Amino acid sequence: MIRTRIHQPLLAFVCLLGFAALSAVSAGPSDQGFVPLWNGQDLTGWKKAGGGATYRVEGDCIVGEVGPGANTFLRTEKTYGDFILKAEVKLEVPGNSGFQFRSHQKDGDGRVFGYQCEIDPSDRAWSAGIYDEGRRGWLFSLQDDPVARQAFKKVDWNQFVIQAIGPSLKTWLNGVPCADLIDIMDLEGFFALQVHAGKQGKIRWRNLLLKDLGFSAWQPLWDGKSFDGWEKIGGGHWTIEKGVLHGTSQKTESQHGHLITKEQFGDFAVRLKYWAKQGNSGLYFRVEKGGAAGVLGFQAEIDPEKDAGGLYETSGRAWVVQPKPEDVKKWHKPNQWNEMSVVASGQRIVVHVNGQKTAELKNDPGRLKGHLALQLHGGQDMDVLFKEIEILKLSQTK
Repeated sequence: MIRTRIHQPLLAFVCLLGFAALSAVSAGPSDQGFVPLWNGQDLTGWKKAGGGATYRVEGDCIVGEVGPGANTFLRTEKTYGDFILKAEVKLEVPGNSGFQFRSHQKDGDGRVFGYQCEIDPSDRAWSAGIYDEGRRGWLFSLQDDPVARQAFKKVDWNQFVIQAIGPSLKTWLNGVPCADLIDIMDLEGFFALQVHAGKQGKIRWRNLLLKDLGFSAWQPLWDGKSFDGWEKIGGGHWTIEKGVLHGTSQKTESQHGHLITKEQFGDFAVRLKYWAKQGNSGLYFRVEKGGAAGVLGFQAEIDPEKDAGGLYETSGRAWVVQPKPEDVKKWHKPNQWNEMSVVASGQRIVVHVNGQKTAELKNDPGRLKGHLALQLHGGQDMDVLFKEIEILKLSQTK
């Protein structure tokens, strides 16, 4: 289903750049713009998935209690995209739990998977970290944040705040900033209250309040059939073959070649699929034309064998993030299609290959606006394919 209701770019820009706006929301007395996610009376609009835990309504609370079998979830029937969620949680009997958001169920076995804001009463104390349930595991633990690890109250009510806007996912626990994650795997899905499998656990949830900010939507950056919006510069050849961009170049061609967007972009997320059959390539972003290579600026590295997902600055700092060969083997799939994404939000840059984070810069001093481009490296035999090139504009920099 294609969603057309998109949050205002200014709101997204403000929320993505810092904690200040939401800190005021979560700490202040006003709930302006928030509506109840739960009707406060029964479980209409919710349904159970997974194991044998039980859910019931007691007073102003939803109560979940451990039962036999696997992890259990009480999920919303409705799906949501961008939002701010406030909720209070108390562990009446200690046990692992969590808030699922932008989550889904697998066809067939119906298993729940997706983002989870952790509720963790153990000595590890990673409550409000972000875990990818049923898929990639921990995305943002709190192992290096002693302040956040001390925020959870084991025998009292705790207020969780979860904010998801585009690829930006953030959490707060009792007013303390916890997770700050950039990830593009899911832009929408359902909420769910988890009761983790185990011998014990009784969890109370109350005051579930939601501020619905609409949906972020991917848009085609390439139409799949023409070069509209793009310009060929430098060496090499580009052709279109059944919805696939095919770039080739000969070793005798000393000049780098690029297919570069005519439009410039400020803050964005971009994703594509590539197949590097031969030679070095890259996804350039925030670049300008010029220099010996034809463009100046960052590229997320694309290569059939090495360095995939690293960050290289052409005519600048050279390697800024160069991955280790053993790490590249964990995310790059040789001789087949791979998916790459780049998120650039202010001075923060995050690269993923096949869902795994390969590079992140939090305070990069480079340019904040420029073109996107696909590269054919000069002096090499080149054969590279691209398809399904999409963009999510996070703001417009003028």
